[in-house]
Amino acid sequence: MKFVINRDLLLGPLQQIARVIDKRQTLPILSNVLIQCRDNRLIMTGTDLEVQIVSHLDINDVRDEGNVTLPARKLLDICKLLPADSAIKFDLDGDKVKVSSGRGRYTLNTLPADIFPEFNRNDTKTCFKVNAGKLKEGLDKTAFCMAINDTRFYLNGLELSIKNSKLKLVASDGHRLALYEDDIGETGQEAKIILPRKSVQELCRLLDDSEVDAEIRISSNTIVVLYKDVVFSSKLVDGRFPDFSKSLNQIFLNPVGIDRVSLKEALMRVEVLSNEKYKGVNFDIESCSLKLSTNNPEHDEAEEDMVIDYLGDPVSMAFNAQYMLDAVSNIDDDNVKMNVAANASACFLEAPGRSLFRYIVMPMRI
Repeated sequence: MKFVINRDLLLGPLQQIARVIDKRQTLPILSNVLIQCRDNRLIMTGTDLEVQIVSHLDINDVRDEGNVTLPARKLLDICKLLPADSAIKFDLDGDKVKVSSGRGRYTLNTLPADIFPEFNRNDTKTCFKVNAGKLKEGLDKTAFCMAINDTRFYLNGLELSIKNSKLKLVASDGHRLALYEDDIGETGQEAKIILPRKSVQELCRLLDDSEVDAEIRISSNTIVVLYKDVVFSSKLVDGRFPDFSKSLNQIFLNPVGIDRVSLKEALMRVEVLSNEKYKGVNFDIESCSLKLSTNNPEHDEAEEDMVIDYLGDPVSMAFNAQYMLDAVSNIDDDNVKMNVAANASACFLEAPGRSLFRYIVMPMRI
């Protein structure tokens, strides 16, 4: 195998692949990137057996075709430190690859390409296209609600469902929930899956062009995303996401309208003196008035009074300040509409009018 490629063309895809590869691998081959050179194309593959990225690059200077695997992070570090727009020459010699650029020469050990693991996929059951920018926005604004290392393993991921023209994304850690719902056009498809946490994070990084469509292919145990010259694959979480529909269908008090920036800044100030472990802040809501208050074991106290748009019965609840801040920060509007359940079991936050995003924060006792 022998070819020459521009450093800038190689660097981006190599960075995408290196992120998928875990630093500590039980199998040495999983630390390597599979490089296949044929038909004036360079195909690079990286996987941790749960997530896989395959990148296709067109190159003109192929002198000898072949397949090999190279240590991904070492190759990436070399490429990052080479001058921009430099040409890199790869030359397979026995069980080593000589990498040269300018006056620099580097020799890397290889492992055979035929022992690189295949990513098993079942037959596609659901296939549809969605704008990459729309999908990325939906993932970005819901993923922060995913649980981290929860024993309820299904909460460590994000539910994606498609029902004809409706795309829905839901994430929850049991204390809060983020919901995105939008119309993506007629698909004639129906599916409901749970994406693992790492898959969601890598997809968010991958989808960088809002003008391009991504093709989604779903089987019984995998999702495949075709995006530009990249094929992204991931195993799915085998489980069932909790049914949250009951929380949406209940009686609410009159809505509370409040300036988003004012609420965010007040929460940030009050949080400073909250209990470091629980971050609890009291919300005392009355007609046209909201009082935020908190204290901590050192007997420090904080209070903030705010003017709000609300006419109704008084209600008092306590919330984790960081959970509220996360929700408020992800609302793209000058104002926030808060809907408090009549039984004080939950608080909904969204932008006034038709909103693609809704956030639910459960109250806490302090």
